[in-house]
Amino acid sequence: MLKYLIVALALCAVAHADDWTPKTGEEIKGIRVECLKENPLSNDQIAQLKQLVFPDEPEVRQYLTCTATKLGIFCSEMGYHADRLAKQFKMDLSEEEALQIAQSCIDDNSQKDPTDVWAFRGHKCMMASKIGDKVKAFVRAKEEAKKKAAA
Repeated sequence: MLKYLIVALALCAVAHADDWTPKTGEEIKGIRVECLKENPLSNDQIAQLKQLVFPDEPEVRQYLTCTATKLGIFCSEMGYHADRLAKQFKMDLSEEEALQIAQSCIDDNSQKDPTDVWAFRGHKCMMASKIGDKVKAFVRAKEEAKKKAAA
């Protein structure tokens, strides 16, 4: 058992040390589609996510964990990578400010929660931060632009 943990930690460390780059909007869309196939959500849950409401439900937690893992910002052995979170979601903040916010949301899961609960906790923290406010404003502005274009 210990050797599997060591291998998993080593793989996480290798993944963390690679040349990770923030994902593009198209890559994120593709990841969301993959994760939705792997972790189906109800129409109600999808509608809530589109409104940036994240219910603490197993299916939603698993979907968010899948997305964070495939984005390369979360590892089931080490949790969120603050540096990658900061690069992926800094919006118009300086990377230093984004990193401080990301670091404040990182925990070592000392309570030994299941991976999806751990990932959801970090997601909730980020969405409640200045970064989350900027992400929400960005998504809402994008939705408004779509509505105007369709009118």
